[in-house]
Amino acid sequence: GIVGPLVAAIFLTDDFSKIATITGEIGAVLSEPDLERPAQRKDLHGLDIDLRDVTFAYKDKQVLNGVTLNIRQGTTTALVGPSGSGKSTIAKLIASYWDAGGGSITIGEVDVKNLPPEQVMDLIGYVSQDNFLFNISVRENIRMGRPEATDDEVEAVAKASGCHDFIMGLDHGYDTVVGGAGGHPSRGGRPRGGHLSGGERQRVAIARAMMKNAPIVILDEATSYTDPENEAVLQDAIGRLTRGKTLIVIAHRLSTITDADQIAVVEQGKILDAGTHDELLKRCPLYAQMWAAHTQAKDADMREGGGKHVWRI
Repeated sequence: GIVGPLVAAIFLTDDFSKIATITGEIGAVLSEPDLERPAQRKDLHGLDIDLRDVTFAYKDKQVLNGVTLNIRQGTTTALVGPSGSGKSTIAKLIASYWDAGGGSITIGEVDVKNLPPEQVMDLIGYVSQDNFLFNISVRENIRMGRPEATDDEVEAVAKASGCHDFIMGLDHGYDTVVGGAGGHPSRGGRPRGGHLSGGERQRVAIARAMMKNAPIVILDEATSYTDPENEAVLQDAIGRLTRGKTLIVIAHRLSTITDADQIAVVEQGKILDAGTHDELLKRCPLYAQMWAAHTQAKDADMREGGGKHVWRI
């Protein structure tokens, strides 16, 4: 009769440690200052995005050091550069996840600080490489982009995004719950879409963003887990689904963004240069170096893979 309570007490002390860690993390989030935003929606003059001398720091670490960039409505802009140069930070600041430390970011000539969060979220569809699927069916995960969408509209977007075939191969098709039984590891579940591969989760997340039909789409290395064969299909689908929209891409493979209207090279928190692929090859040594490394790696992978395209940078 003593052994059971002793074992329970031992596990209880372990739970106390978990509680201390979790409450500490929650406290750190809640202690952050709130973003101050108005409630009234603003009238926008177009959807051009302008960054003017933008600075930003994570605590004491300076990340952006005076970023100036113009993104015209309806164009594709790619952000490239070494790891840690500030590409994802620029994208998150455009999406108003944080406030810039200095300078200004405007959408349609209105500073994002003067736009209510709901308006910004209506304008921007954001897909990151660390996507999250909820413990609900594939259909409902996609429908979260536009809750009022019908089943036919969900399936139409899935087909356009190249998701339909693998979804139909799941146990229950669109009604497959992607998080597992109960969604919690202690009950045999796998949360965050654990029943799907990394590439499949990304494709569902992209379909969800496309369902939202926002005029501005940000893809933060959103195809990084996708194999080259499926990536070609996905890139074609993204091109069709974002036609006429403003597309901001953080590139994982340079070969996927050579046709972008504008490529901005980011280094040490600044825009080193911006232009087309051909222009940057001629005048930007860092971009030319990155492209040379990319093509050499591509050729090496093709030789090792017997001609199979496995592109890495």
